[in-house]
Amino acid sequence: MSQAVAAYRGITATEEFKHLEILRARARHDKAQALRSAERKAEQREREKWQRVVEEQAAKIAELQEQLDKK
Repeated sequence: MSQAVAAYRGITATEEFKHLEILRARARHDKAQALRSAERKAEQREREKWQRVVEEQAAKIAELQEQLDKK
């Protein structure tokens, strides 16, 4: 077991390994940011879609109310 720990420490001590770990961490972070950004954009599109529906319904209600008021 101590040999495995020593081997691991030997590997993790190399600059190349440290650099690769930094790159992997950045890649994970970038991926998480990209996913969250896509989620926010999808949420915004959904809000905008429903806002248009509400506006259309409000316009239709106003039109029908106007027709009722004329009678």
